[in-house]
Amino acid sequence: MEEKKNLWSSYDEAAKKELHEINEKYKACLDAGKTERECVKLAVEMAKEAGYQDIKDVLKEGKSLKAGDKVYAVCMEKMLAMFRMGEEPLSNGMNILGAHIDSPRIDVKQNPLYESEGMAYLDTHYYGGIKKYQWVTGPMALHGVVAKKDGSVEEISIGEKESDPVFVITDLLVHLAANQMSKKASEVIEGEKLDLLIGNSPLDKAEGLDEEEKETIKANVLHILKENYGIEEEDFASAELEIVPAGKARDCGFDRSMILSYGQDDRVCAFTSLFAMLDVENAKRTGCCLLVDKEEIGSVGATGMHSRFFEDYVAELMALTEDGNPLKVRRALRNSYMLSSDVSAAFDPLYADAFEKKNTAYFGRGLVFNKFTGSRGKNNSNDANAEYIAKVRQVLDNNEVGFQTAEMGRVDLGGGGTIAYIMANYGMNVIDSGVAVLSMHAPYEVTSKADIYEAYRGYKAFLKDIK
Repeated sequence: MEEKKNLWSSYDEAAKKELHEINEKYKACLDAGKTERECVKLAVEMAKEAGYQDIKDVLKEGKSLKAGDKVYAVCMEKMLAMFRMGEEPLSNGMNILGAHIDSPRIDVKQNPLYESEGMAYLDTHYYGGIKKYQWVTGPMALHGVVAKKDGSVEEISIGEKESDPVFVITDLLVHLAANQMSKKASEVIEGEKLDLLIGNSPLDKAEGLDEEEKETIKANVLHILKENYGIEEEDFASAELEIVPAGKARDCGFDRSMILSYGQDDRVCAFTSLFAMLDVENAKRTGCCLLVDKEEIGSVGATGMHSRFFEDYVAELMALTEDGNPLKVRRALRNSYMLSSDVSAAFDPLYADAFEKKNTAYFGRGLVFNKFTGSRGKNNSNDANAEYIAKVRQVLDNNEVGFQTAEMGRVDLGGGGTIAYIMANYGMNVIDSGVAVLSMHAPYEVTSKADIYEAYRGYKAFLKDIK
């Protein structure tokens, strides 16, 4: 097979201009969407601007849906499905782009606040697969929500503005770290040592505290939380607070050809899918953009892909367009085509022995397709069939989209998973596709702007032309 070429040299000035616009828009979305809730909020705002309507409002009004109508549904503020009704009946199937919007991070526990030797901390529990040693000593921000007993919800974002404080997870100084550095990488930093340093000064003239009261540092933090956010210590029990790297997405390299940012797995696929969905018009088949939560921990729970949320809303659509026959719902799912849009491991010359060069993804060579993921002997993977891959290839070639095929590293070395196998349970055709990423699951990941551009173009072509 002919080796895929670096795409940068193939772009004319018009293409470079569009590439720049897409990537600037993408960086702005990364900055605004550092949690799954923030991603859903941002996507809904963009959808409404593009004429999408909440499907709950459509149901209340008793309307039916016709070709060109655009609706969306949200699950618990952390999962989103967008539909643009096509000219063909829904039972003929949909063209679906599915990506996840959760990313590896560190979560705050439900009883987190404590003081130790003049320092105040938040106790934490990491989320998803991380190298724990990568998450220490960098500036961290706190994002999330605090739900109170009166029904109000306080949105939290601290550490992103220049005027905000940031937080940190400390590490042992190298001068005293002989024992620490003799440990395996997985044990250098223990999970219970990932607590967030948040304060060091005591509360002045602390009312209600005895003279012998020792936790004045903790008291000062609680005073600040109460003063600025109306948050009591008990409110942590009903909070979802995520610790993520502070700061904005940045251009990477002297040539500005790459992007360095937190959360690009899998928001690089989520936002390009969203852009494609918003830009496609007059498609014959119903298009869907599905942004889901919990992929990094097994796609479980009410907002993960294993939930019935998507299936339920396809049934609602069927009732609004055809006759609501449950068999037609199953037919619509079975007849659908899907790109499970998730990132792939980019070849890293510094760690070349982890890859098999003929079957790996490279920066600047376009959208990546993984026929299967899983690990070892393709365990727990969706293995896309040849006929479907040929159909996708034809659409991409007809639209002059740059793409490549890859596996997740060398056989037996490791592996990974996506939501593809879950959707394949409906009998639909599914293949993994996405953008190659360096330093995947690290606090800062790297992508190629050319690959981001080709992902957007490829997703748009898929929504419009696959049939």
